[in-house]
Parts: sequence; C-alpha cells; structure tokens
Amino acid sequence: MKISVSHLFKPFFVSLICFSSTELLAQNSTIIAGQDPNRRVITTAVPFLNFAPDSRHSAMGDVGVATSPDANSAHWNAGKLAFIKDDMGFSLSYSPWLGRLVNDMSVSYLTGYKKIDENSAFGFDLRYFNMGDIQLTDGRGNELGEFTPRDIAIGGTYSRRLSENLGLGISARFIHSNLSGNISSAGGAESRPGITVGTDVGLYYNKDVMAGNKEGEWSWGVAITNIGPKITYNSAEDLDYIPTNFRIGTAYQVKFDQYNSLTFALDLNKLMVPTPPIYKRNEDGSLFTDENGNLEIEEGRDPNRPLIAGMFGSFADAPGGFSEELQELMISFGMEYLYNEKLAIRTGYFHENINKGGRRYFTMGVGFNYKTLGFDFSYLVPMEQNHPLAETLRISLGYNISK
Repeated sequence: MKISVSHLFKPFFVSLICFSSTELLAQNSTIIAGQDPNRRVITTAVPFLNFAPDSRHSAMGDVGVATSPDANSAHWNAGKLAFIKDDMGFSLSYSPWLGRLVNDMSVSYLTGYKKIDENSAFGFDLRYFNMGDIQLTDGRGNELGEFTPRDIAIGGTYSRRLSENLGLGISARFIHSNLSGNISSAGGAESRPGITVGTDVGLYYNKDVMAGNKEGEWSWGVAITNIGPKITYNSAEDLDYIPTNFRIGTAYQVKFDQYNSLTFALDLNKLMVPTPPIYKRNEDGSLFTDENGNLEIEEGRDPNRPLIAGMFGSFADAPGGFSEELQELMISFGMEYLYNEKLAIRTGYFHENINKGGRRYFTMGVGFNYKTLGFDFSYLVPMEQNHPLAETLRISLGYNISK
C-alpha cells in the first residue's frame, strides 16, 4: 500500500480502518464529517483493540460477551474463561484487512489459556495489526522513506468462578502503536510511537434451564474493556482516547437432543469515549477559531476530559441528548447451530447508526472440530456496495487439550 503522509499525526487511514466512513477530519479524537452537524462519529486511537479477532464470533455478527467460553474469551469477556471445560488450549486467527482497497494489511491474534483448578484459569493474548507499507513525505512532498505502521497489544487474563454460575475476570495489556516511526516534520514536531496500557473487567453468568421439554443454557455477560490512559504520538498536549468499550449481552442455547443444539446471542456495545461536540462555524460554513487558533464549542461538552470523567460522562454528553446517545449503541445478533460438537454453522448481523459510522453487515461462517483440533472460517457481507469492509474473511485454528 502506498500512501503519502505530509504530517506526523494519526494517518487518515486509521479512521477509515475503524469506521469505514467518508469525509472524516480528525483532531484529538474529534470527528467532523463534512458539513452535517448530526454526523458526529466517535473515533479513538488504536481502534484495532475492538476488532473482532476470531472467526467464531465474527461469523455471529460480532457477538461474544455471553456466548459459551473458548480460547478467545479474553477479548470478549474475561469472566468466561473460568468456565472453560478443557485443561489448556490455544487459538491463532488471521484476517486480511480492507482487502478491497489494499493487499498488505492484516490483523493477527494469538491467544491461549490454562486451567489452574476447577474454579480459575489464566489466559494470554497477543494481537498484531499490520497496516502495510506507506511512503512518508514532508510538507513539500519530499520523500522521507517507506515505513510499515503497526500496532501491537500483549495481555494476560485471570478468571475465577465466584459461585457455581457466576464468574469474574480481569485482563491487563500493554499497547504499542507505531504509525510513522521517529521522523520529525518541517515544523519541528517529532513523531514517536504511542505507548499505553489497558484493563478489562468482565462478569459472566451461566445457568441450565428448561424450555418446555428441551434442555438449554441461559447466560448473560457484561464487560468494560480497554480502560486506560490516553495515548500520544508527539507531545503531552496532543492526547487521544483509546477505545474503552462497554458491552452487555445475553445468549440462550437450546439442546434439541444429544447431537443438535442452536444458540441465539445478542450484544449491545457503546464506546465509553466523549461524543464530539458541535463547533461554531463562520457564515461560509467553515469552522470558527479564536485568536489562538482553537475551535469554539457551540453545543455539547469539551471532549478533552480526564479518563474517568470522559468514560462515565460519555453516557450523557451527546449534543443531541438522549436520542443521540441511543444512536451510539451498536447492536450485534448471532446464531450458531452445532452438531455433535463437531460441525458448526453460524450467521449474524451487526448494526451501527449512520450518524455514528454506519457499519451494517451480515456475517456467516462454519466451524469444524476433529479431536483436539478446530478450524473456523467467517465471511462479512456489508449492506452497501463497494464498501471497504466487503469480502472481509477470518480464519482461526484452535488446539484444545482435555484433562
């Protein structure tokens, strides 16, 4: 991929990767889309932390907070990991990213777990986001060389049952984001890799139930992921939120007989990041700035708030009030048919409001298990033609060892 970059701030394509929307202008996590005051897309640094990394859950519309536990539980809900049945396991996932636009971007995810005893387990995960080759230039168009932007996150998880049905999990990870190397711009601003940390907290509840004469399992989960300080790529004055996310959901598995079962799952997501305000504009429609070159807010709250204030204030800071807060909810729905624990067929749907990014797509996939090995595949079908996420596929390989 060849992209000319004339400054050392977050490249435009990072916003494109996360939101796949058009006419985005980034400034300290504030997005102003075209001239439409209703279109306030929330963006963050290191958006790859919220990409669905594995094939099973991405085939189910990106649900996962309350589905049955597996090796990828650390991403979706750390509280699930203590309920996993096998003694130890690993999973490796790979996805070419934005394949309709470029051919050298990819997301890789390696994760594993080890049961400590019947009630607790440890896990680890490593995710790597390769953004392909870019051509860096200065403000005059002079080439500064090629570079491969990349993001890396390494984390560990501890999960424990608090009771027979309830589990709690905590994850911590180190995040390293290198978007433009260590190159100084003509104005003297020096770029550097962004470094921060993140923490997840998750609760998971699972219980056997009866629906008529059919056995089943009902579960719910809630998780807050990527709680951590802001990240910077140049100076302490230019800070960006990482994608702290609130996820809540439920799942129900009905068992028709000893071989056939069907799972329904629903997740709701919301970024715990401040909503961009409405900025003042001049008569010609351009953004108004004061004598110091700063934008002035016409309606809404200052998005550059401390971490805790920004997280919890994000539930009530949208300039459009409660109706706009509802627009910030992302909805995922998925189904999984499982035959004899060996064959899985999955499908799902993901919905995001048009004013908040507009990602809407169907997903599908299959899974095969043979003894200790597992293979999963997923495919994404967007609602729009020629969408950047079209033809996105993920492949996962798993290895589980029973007690």
